[in-house]
Amino acid sequence: MEIETDRLRLRPWREGDLDAYARVCADPEVMHYMPGIVTREQAAEQIVRFMRHFEERGYCYWAVEDKASGAFIGRIGLMYKEDWSEGPHKTDIGWLIDRAYWGRGLATEGARASLRYGFEELGLERVIGIVLPDNVASRRVMEKLGMGYRGEARWRGFDLVWYAIDRREWRADLEPRTGS
Repeated sequence: MEIETDRLRLRPWREGDLDAYARVCADPEVMHYMPGIVTREQAAEQIVRFMRHFEERGYCYWAVEDKASGAFIGRIGLMYKEDWSEGPHKTDIGWLIDRAYWGRGLATEGARASLRYGFEELGLERVIGIVLPDNVASRRVMEKLGMGYRGEARWRGFDLVWYAIDRREWRADLEPRTGS
């Protein structure tokens, strides 16, 4: 199962992805708003968890390639957060992009495709986004996706803010706008 956008390929994880993913996860700037640097072993464990999540739920944080070069550039997708406490909807959208690819709108492009998959293929009613308050770049991506600020939360030992978008809001966002 793959999702293609104009510039990206969101695809299943492959055995050869570990080196590139571990390199991205070891970059202090990339991981600045994450719980911490991820070791190679932890990166391998994450990939196994992502693959298992896909088998169980039909979605995950997919491996992401730049279509033009075929280069691995990170992960984008949806993950179910069983322990999320702010309501019954627990499917989170997330991204982690190699610093060399920042500033090109790729997180937004891949996340938009993930939302489409979640709403159209999976029939999700709501997708949430969980972020540290000072992660301005990710908050901007969520706003570009049409996600609305829903509040603050304490989760997994962190003070966070969260956003959400419901299927009906997302579908309304797809409708052509008429001006007066």
